[in-house]
Amino acid sequence: MSMGFGKIIATARYLPEKVVTNDDLAEWMETSDEWIQSRTGIKQRHIAESENTSDLCLEVAKKLVKKADIDPMKLDFIIVATMSPDYTSPSVACQVQGQLGAKQALAFDVSAACAGFVYALATAENFIRGGMKRGIVIGGEKTSKLLDWHDRSSAVLFGDGAAGVLLAESPEPSIIKQMLRADGERANALTAGFRPNKTIFHEGPEISTALAMDGRGIWNFALNDVTKSLKEFIGDEPVDYYLLHQANKRIIEKIARKMHEPLEKFPMNLMNYGNTSAASIPILLDELIEAKILSLDGKQKVVLTGYGGGLAWGNLLIQL
Repeated sequence: MSMGFGKIIATARYLPEKVVTNDDLAEWMETSDEWIQSRTGIKQRHIAESENTSDLCLEVAKKLVKKADIDPMKLDFIIVATMSPDYTSPSVACQVQGQLGAKQALAFDVSAACAGFVYALATAENFIRGGMKRGIVIGGEKTSKLLDWHDRSSAVLFGDGAAGVLLAESPEPSIIKQMLRADGERANALTAGFRPNKTIFHEGPEISTALAMDGRGIWNFALNDVTKSLKEFIGDEPVDYYLLHQANKRIIEKIARKMHEPLEKFPMNLMNYGNTSAASIPILLDELIEAKILSLDGKQKVVLTGYGGGLAWGNLLIQL
């Protein structure tokens, strides 16, 4: 049996073409560019029109196998982190597997909302430690279909997109350490896509299926639980960059202060994309590699921190 580790050998992202600015939103809801930017740091977001989540993820998968020059038939797994799948079944990962022609790959989705990519990447690493050779991990979301587009407290926050990595067996690990956490007692702090219990045997009350969020509760969760676990996770480890889930500029600024680290170590792109849930960390990772701020030469230590609905959160320490 192989005793290899999972090494990130390629990254890729895909954003739908349509861009919706804060001024666009102000045309049909009571909000403004100043109101949104001052509270969140978000200026615009990408919105998928005819494309669904699987379409966004497939584009990422195609880019990954092309960049890594790998035959899709050689993939052992495809894992997609999403809270906005096309269907309850089949999984987005199975749809991608079929359209990519990766017939040898097992495929499934991970549902951990904005912590999904961190959960999925940790899972993939464990598969490779167990003997698999290579596979794809994607975070992909079409959160636009989960929203009430007249609710300014939530609709202004989110955007669509997908990104991911290709992991291959290596004697040197990319993921040095992992910490995954959940607190289901606060599950109702963020809900989306409720499926009512309506059958011929039971008629329930009308309950909204749109995304609903306890903004203050999530804020406190990020600044208390997430920051505390991040401090515990890092200890005295020197870190070059922190790639935090891109939800809110003010949250990231406050976490940086609590960590006693310069804000320069906390790159942000949420101004361009909004909160893309499970896609936010891999989109940022791919952008930083493209900009040559990060590279895959094994010389930088980077922390990936995802947090959100579940409540679920997690940290990965990566040697890139």
